[in-house]
Amino acid sequence: MDRINIITLGTRNIAESLEFYRNMGFDATVVGDEKVPDIVFFRASGSKLALFPLEKLAVETGTDPSHEVGFKGITLAYNAKSEGEVDQVLRDAESFGGKVTSAGKTTEWGGYGGYFTDLDGYTWEVAFGPDWEFDEDNMLII
Repeated sequence: MDRINIITLGTRNIAESLEFYRNMGFDATVVGDEKVPDIVFFRASGSKLALFPLEKLAVETGTDPSHEVGFKGITLAYNAKSEGEVDQVLRDAESFGGKVTSAGKTTEWGGYGGYFTDLDGYTWEVAFGPDWEFDEDNMLII
C-alpha cells in the first residue's frame, strides 16, 4: 500500500461544508440530494477529498464522535506557488466562514505559510517554498 486515494472529513453540516469547499475552489460531485447530500467528492490534483456526515462516519468507523473537538493531530496541506497566494487562500477561507489560526509569515525552514480551520475545525496548512517545483498534476515534487 503506497497511496491515499480519498481523505474523508466528517462534517456537522454537510451542505454548509459543501458550500465552503466550493467557495474555496473545489469542484464537487454530489451524491444524493444537493441540499442534503449523502456524500460529496471533490476532485483534487492527485487525490480526492470527501465530505461525509460526522455521525454516520463515526458509526462506520466504530468511534465516538464526541472526541472530535479541538486539534485533531492532523493537518491537510495546500502548497501555494507564491506568498501572495498563501495570503489570498487564508483570506478566502476566512471570508467563507473558516478561521485563520496562524496568519501568513516567514517560516523557520525559509518558506512562507499560515493555517486555517474549516467549518468543522479541520486544520489546513497553506504554504509556499521558494525552491518548490510542481509536476504536471500540480503535485509538489519531493
